[in-house]
Amino acid sequence: MSEADPTDDHAGHRARLRRRLFDGRGDSLLDHELIEYLLATAIPRRDTKPLAWALLREFGGIGGVLTADSDALSRVSGMGETSIAALKIAHAAAIRLLRDGITARPILANWQALLDYLRADMVHHAIERFRVLHLNTRNMLIRDEMMSEGSIDQAAVHVREVIRRALELGSASIILVHNHPSGDPAPSRADIQITRQIEEAGKRLGIAVHDHLVMGANGHVSLRAQGLI
Repeated sequence: MSEADPTDDHAGHRARLRRRLFDGRGDSLLDHELIEYLLATAIPRRDTKPLAWALLREFGGIGGVLTADSDALSRVSGMGETSIAALKIAHAAAIRLLRDGITARPILANWQALLDYLRADMVHHAIERFRVLHLNTRNMLIRDEMMSEGSIDQAAVHVREVIRRALELGSASIILVHNHPSGDPAPSRADIQITRQIEEAGKRLGIAVHDHLVMGANGHVSLRAQGLI
């Protein structure tokens, strides 16, 4: 029996979801419907709604589902390589779209687009990650690099490595970014200290530190806006 057969309940349901997408009303799909349809592309002969709900419960929402690592997804009963790949490619496409929004214009004139990109890419990760955005003299993004990946509450950051990489890339300025898996973006004393150390080291070599952004599920904090650097 084909997927389009109206007597097949799963096929009829998926056809209705597909029509809503084709009609340009994808924003009317609920989170579980988006995940359900993504999974259906990988496992078309199965009712994927229960699996979609299981994933949302396990990871706390669609953001957590899409950003969960492959090992974590594989531990959910019913998830295999093809279904994991369907979720990861959707997330990669979304991040690519948001990234395109920050590469065409100077970062400092496109701050909201930068926050949207970082929020989508960072706030749902279960471990702390520290990255550096390298800018040229026009404040255009030339490189976005992960510098360290730590435990659930810390990432090892070395001032020398940050500055060395900026010199290698010819960066005129940098923006520091890391996430707080707890969801609370309030900077710690260590966050403030390492930022000031990097700023001081960069200043000696003509490399400006525009900001340090701390991303969390409950929002973000700019150390520059807080007067902490």
